[in-house]
Amino acid sequence: MEHFLANLRLARQHFFKLRRKHAAPEWAMWVMTGLVSLAWGLGLTLVAVVFSGRVPSARQLVELALPLLLTSMIIGTVFHVVYTAIERLAPDRFLTWVNGEPGLLVNLFYAVSSMCCVGLGLLLGFLLLGHLPGVGRVDWAPQRSWISVAVFAVFASVVWGLYAWQQWYEEQLKRQAQEAQLRLLQAQIEPHFLFNTLANVHSLMDHDLPKAKQMLASFTDYLRVSLGSMRSENSTVAQELDLAQSYLQLLQGRMEDRLRFEISAGEPARRHSLPPLLLQPLVENAVMHGLEPSIAGGTVWVRAQLQGTTLRLEVQDDGRGLDAPPRPGARRGHGLALNNIRERLQARYGPEAQLELLPAPGGQRGTLSRITIPLQPATT
Repeated sequence: MEHFLANLRLARQHFFKLRRKHAAPEWAMWVMTGLVSLAWGLGLTLVAVVFSGRVPSARQLVELALPLLLTSMIIGTVFHVVYTAIERLAPDRFLTWVNGEPGLLVNLFYAVSSMCCVGLGLLLGFLLLGHLPGVGRVDWAPQRSWISVAVFAVFASVVWGLYAWQQWYEEQLKRQAQEAQLRLLQAQIEPHFLFNTLANVHSLMDHDLPKAKQMLASFTDYLRVSLGSMRSENSTVAQELDLAQSYLQLLQGRMEDRLRFEISAGEPARRHSLPPLLLQPLVENAVMHGLEPSIAGGTVWVRAQLQGTTLRLEVQDDGRGLDAPPRPGARRGHGLALNNIRERLQARYGPEAQLELLPAPGGQRGTLSRITIPLQPATT
């Protein structure tokens, strides 16, 4: 029962959004369609009873409610089928537009599509029932009827636009809060990381000055790239890979031969936009939890590639793996960075974006962290 209610909550959150893939299963979306249609049918029945000016008997109430409920269910089914077809067949750019800021043209799209769905639903209801329930005494002169339908459509569009704009604005505030939280966390560089790096530079200056200079240069590059990412709301795959490379080069000065890394990405993938500081926590986890505890160290692979209509980012290591027992006295993470990444992905891209933690493929040792996001327009 708890699983059922959780899926219904997911369906409610994304019910009024056109998505290529919803977080809730298809049956939950159908249940929400049925519940919304049922609510409309009951509301219309209540309105009919109020305007009738008398209290109907139980039989009269059933005779009034059943046609209204059936017609509402038919209209709800038409909405579900039509909008599902739009989700499946419309291009990605169109879905991004209708789920963006609900401006005048977006409102107009929903007003026109809603009028068409209601009209088709009423037609099917008329063919099934032989009449339109509740309008037997209404003068359906064409001019007056279409003016009434148009006025109602404009009113419903304005109400929906206000609601949609409020939801969009709340999502923007939530995303900005998450981005600000991440920048704050990144700005608070862990003291042990900073002090260890400076201590290593200080010790190397006595017996290996060239290496000390190299480590200091790597540290400067890392800070410059990191601070540049924190000041921006958007980044690119290329910038995120540069940050990962600076970080790994810096750690390589401390771990020496115990740390090796490879970074690979095609030019088309490098140009795509990306939220800032998305790869950095995954690279840190690979080194901290996968390679540092191992005496032999290992290799970190960072990859970015386009696959169909998605961008795939991967960070893989050949360290201890997901099932390795914690070391005695070792500092354990609480999953805050991973949860932050998942929340940011959901806020910006919806349920189509995801973060997975998997065992390394092909029976290898280690861990694979994979981010999959829908493609966005490339930055130039």
